[in-house]
Amino acid sequence: MGFPDRIERTVDITRPPRDVWAALTTAEGLGTWLGNRTATIDLRPGGLANVEWTDGNSATLRVERVEEPTSFAFTWSIHGMPEDDLRRTYVEFTLEPVGTGTRLKVVESGFAQLPEDRHGKSFEAHSAGWTHELGELVDYVDAA
Repeated sequence: MGFPDRIERTVDITRPPRDVWAALTTAEGLGTWLGNRTATIDLRPGGLANVEWTDGNSATLRVERVEEPTSFAFTWSIHGMPEDDLRRTYVEFTLEPVGTGTRLKVVESGFAQLPEDRHGKSFEAHSAGWTHELGELVDYVDAA
């Protein structure tokens, strides 16, 4: 039996793509909506970003794609897997102008590579996480 491999979310944001792009690709943006403490980013394919939370957790992202202002992608570790596990998921944001706002689509893929005993928990954690984080992204962009 195959496992779900992709999480897809789409959200309409009332701000123009340049504002959403800045939220996705700057240290200030990532450190506010994705993390809640600090972030750094080297915005180029192969560059690294680090996002930190106040609870002491952090995530390292490897930038994979930068096509301003329509597409940004990175890979990162999978929730629930050991820190030294080399498997990663691929996260891609696609921005589309809609009227004066932006339709943002995020797709995270790569969950099918997980063992059966880890798949469900990791997939659900990331799935719930995107619902929460996209809400924070909308709040952040709307407040700017």
